[in-house]
Amino acid sequence: MVAAAAGTVVYSGSGLVGYGELVIIKHSDEWLSAYGHNRRRLVAEGAAVSAGQNIAEMGRTGASRDMLHFEIRRNGKPIDPLPLLPAQ
Repeated sequence: MVAAAAGTVVYSGSGLVGYGELVIIKHSDEWLSAYGHNRRRLVAEGAAVSAGQNIAEMGRTGASRDMLHFEIRRNGKPIDPLPLLPAQ
């Protein structure tokens, strides 16, 4: 799993129930991204990350298959990330 944009890791742990191993990156005062259900986290809190940097390995975290929880938050509220991502 790679960071969607550059920022600072503000959370790297498993203390939030329902997300498994979770990484949260602060991109600015307005934007955060969250990456949950990881098998292994590759970054620690406080680390500066660049766009595209490996931050975690996807995992099962108790589910029947590998999965990913990806979330973008703007001013603390979750938003649809599709309009923000590059066209495929």
